[in-house]
Amino acid sequence: MNDQAINPFAAAQRQFDKYADFLDLGEGMRNLLRNAVREYQFAIPIHTDDGGAKIYRGFRVQHNDARGPCKGGVRFHPMETIDQVRALAMWMTWKCAVVDIPLGGGMGGVVCDPHTLSVRGQEQICRGWVRQMTRDVGPLIDIPEPDIMTTPQHMLWMLDEFEALHGGKYPGFITGKPVGMGGSLGRKEATGFGLVCMLREALKQIDVRPQDTVAAIQGFGSVAQNVFRLYNQIGGTVVAVSCWNQREQQPYTFRKRDGLDFKALSSITDDFGEISAGRAADIGCDVLEGDAWLEQEVDILVPAALEHQVTEANVGKIHDRVKIIAEGAHAPLTAEADEIIGGRDILIIPDFIANAGGVICSYFEQVQSNMNYYWERDEVLGKLDVKMTAAYNDVSAFAAKRKLRLRDAAHIIGISRVAQACRDRGWA
Repeated sequence: MNDQAINPFAAAQRQFDKYADFLDLGEGMRNLLRNAVREYQFAIPIHTDDGGAKIYRGFRVQHNDARGPCKGGVRFHPMETIDQVRALAMWMTWKCAVVDIPLGGGMGGVVCDPHTLSVRGQEQICRGWVRQMTRDVGPLIDIPEPDIMTTPQHMLWMLDEFEALHGGKYPGFITGKPVGMGGSLGRKEATGFGLVCMLREALKQIDVRPQDTVAAIQGFGSVAQNVFRLYNQIGGTVVAVSCWNQREQQPYTFRKRDGLDFKALSSITDDFGEISAGRAADIGCDVLEGDAWLEQEVDILVPAALEHQVTEANVGKIHDRVKIIAEGAHAPLTAEADEIIGGRDILIIPDFIANAGGVICSYFEQVQSNMNYYWERDEVLGKLDVKMTAAYNDVSAFAAKRKLRLRDAAHIIGISRVAQACRDRGWA
């Protein structure tokens, strides 16, 4: 599914160059914004359960902090690369700017597979990552958060290590913590909730009622599950879900033409968002190939897994019925696929705004942690709805005025805001 030959950072830089030309940025500004201000690569040694030792590779990239402290996830993945981290940090910079929160972009990761690690091993990696980064992260510098295969428990181990090293209580150092330990109500569902807010506004724009639509979703982790659940709540029907099967080392699509049952599907899903093909068949699902989600006769596609899942090779499978693609994942479409889709009558809600609910709610959590005063869930989600709706309307209005696609409008707004902050600071 994912083309490993694609270099995500090179793709992110090509995107930036296109919009830098549109904005007529000078050479100094281009050089500043197309690369990170700081990068870290380091070893994380741990003791294994059998008495041995193993070394893991860790990363942190701080792309730009002109608008505020860096913000971004820490991802655990066996295929993690520094170029993936660089790209994600750059995209986070633009995302924070386009939704207008006072943060910059960062990203981190560790090359590891939590499936194969004991609880003790995972804790050692979390604490080791913080020990390596402790001088260069913090509430006023760079605030990590969960990403792929990291959890609130991982964040709490990281917080505990940071506080032990700094001799104080700093709940604003990290977000995505457990509720009751400085975490925010509403954080778990924020990314999916935000995407459905965007989807609601997009359906209004094309004059289609949610209850008249059906969707297919790629992925069944936290984001995809909350998109599924909340999309159901506004009246939509999900007919297909695709996710990875670790035991069989391949993806499957699970389909019910009259609609999947969220409770039934989530009851057979493990902690990593993976579903056994056999158990899915037992509850009446058709078990199809992993790419089959893309070719379903639906109104809405939600890619909510990894980068570059829709490529030049498979984009032709998208059904003519599709009206909206809402990008729950980071850069799920390659540039080539995006260009091909641009020639069709499909509205793409780009990742920069579609999945921004997570970082907005992370910002809310940081604010609450720093104040040591916490809001009720309805207040958090209400504030999030206001932010997401405003961002969609700003991008949509700019796109209409300049006759641009939403992706182009979102990039231009985000990059121009960061560039202006750099100018104001006298950096370029």
